[in-house]
Amino acid sequence: MEATQPIVLQLSGRITRIDVPALCAELAARLSGRDPTEVVCEVGALTHADLTVVDALARLRLTAHRLGHTLRLRGADGRLRLLLGLVGLEELLLQDPP
Repeated sequence: MEATQPIVLQLSGRITRIDVPALCAELAARLSGRDPTEVVCEVGALTHADLTVVDALARLRLTAHRLGHTLRLRGADGRLRLLLGLVGLEELLLQDPP
């Protein structure tokens, strides 16, 4: 049996609160009707790590979980890693170099 490839969601630039509903809707559309799989959220191209980004990532995680999928992050910089740790979401991080 062939392993299911993860779905990759690329985040870049600066994320604002206005962006969050559209990001969640995009993810839900991509996951709709699919067998459970892992979503890898590429965050290395984000230009600003703040609590708005953390909120967006938490909401994306909830969206994935509601549809039976998991979500992990790849490429988080030190600031984003710190923020995720402070709010208890460090388990979202894939095991890539700090």
